[in-house]
Amino acid sequence: MCITLALSSAAYTQGNSVTQDRTLRILTSMSERVFAPYVQRFEALNPHTKVLVLNKNTNHALGEISLGNKRGFDLFWASSPEAFDMLETFDHLAPIEGETHHAFALSSLGWSWRKGNMDVPPQSWNDLLDEKYEGRIGIARPSRSGTTHLLLEQFLQDRGWEEGWEYLLALSSNFATITSRSFGVIDGLKSGRFDIGLSIDFLAISEPDIAFRYGRPVMLVPARIAKLRNGAAPALAEEFVAFVLSREGQQILLSPDLNRIPIDKELRQTLSYSSYPSLEAALKLSWASYDPNTAARRYWMVNEIFDQFVTNQFSRRRTVWHKIRSLEKRLKLDNKSMQSLNRAKTFLLTMPISEHQIATMQPSPMPGPGARYAPNTAEQKVFQQNWQRQADELLAQAENELRNIGQ
Repeated sequence: MCITLALSSAAYTQGNSVTQDRTLRILTSMSERVFAPYVQRFEALNPHTKVLVLNKNTNHALGEISLGNKRGFDLFWASSPEAFDMLETFDHLAPIEGETHHAFALSSLGWSWRKGNMDVPPQSWNDLLDEKYEGRIGIARPSRSGTTHLLLEQFLQDRGWEEGWEYLLALSSNFATITSRSFGVIDGLKSGRFDIGLSIDFLAISEPDIAFRYGRPVMLVPARIAKLRNGAAPALAEEFVAFVLSREGQQILLSPDLNRIPIDKELRQTLSYSSYPSLEAALKLSWASYDPNTAARRYWMVNEIFDQFVTNQFSRRRTVWHKIRSLEKRLKLDNKSMQSLNRAKTFLLTMPISEHQIATMQPSPMPGPGARYAPNTAEQKVFQQNWQRQADELLAQAENELRNIGQ
């Protein structure tokens, strides 16, 4: 449902009467393609207003805000809904008409490929596990990409904790690389570094040479915008939010360069999504719901687990998976060798960390500054060390099983 702010339509169109220059500061993980049309139009409507935008990935932006928003940013704008839940928990958001954050667009996840590069692209998430995609899939690092964190949580919430991690660990066998930002996935597709990219819809749909398919079930998640505490221009921030949620602001989402799904339900009803039937069904039937509160509570845990079991082991895991597949192609493997092979696969697909353990931990703190947010409590440091040890032990056991084959 579109949230209508209690501001008059003239609140953002009376710039001609303003005699003093005003500056609005926005911190966002959105690409320039998304924020530039809004900035340009808002400045045109308000001639004495200047909008300054700093683009940071979601986790770096959260780190900036967690330090107290010392540079006085007025708005935070991102696609990851759990980021806003974390900011609300730690009282970093300033309400507008009683609401601390405001949905402005809907998004969902899937995979992309270069048009004309694949005769038969993957049809489902499980298709991506096929060994023919080994070394052909790109993904961004979730601890540096809010949209990839959405991807992890989608599987954990839809399939359950154990099956979700088993799928993600199996999927990692086909990764070509782990990029540092969401944009790196689309860039990697365009440059030919890999053939399939896991991404959020709008990053791919806005590219003329990139095709995109929604994964089922389609989980629609709300991209949000919010006013920050300690901002330098709180009134101007409210005017900008009102503009983004206005009919004109929502229409901007429909431009060919953006192709985003507006939050305005009445506007959505005037559109055709026939090219994406699974999306159209999701908009009508709400196939699956996404819980940002759960995602926010275990934000650090999920990202850290992925880093310990996938990112930090990437080369070793890829080598082990390649050896397993090579051995499976042998015409003859004795019973003992097959047992070792199956045990190796089991070790690679095992997540020893239970959902109960995660649920009993303290909620995730705000990310800290730096290239990655480090644990800032003694408890987290202990968990991090334990998870690293468990990940190393399981991988070493898989490697040992493969050494036994043929001996």
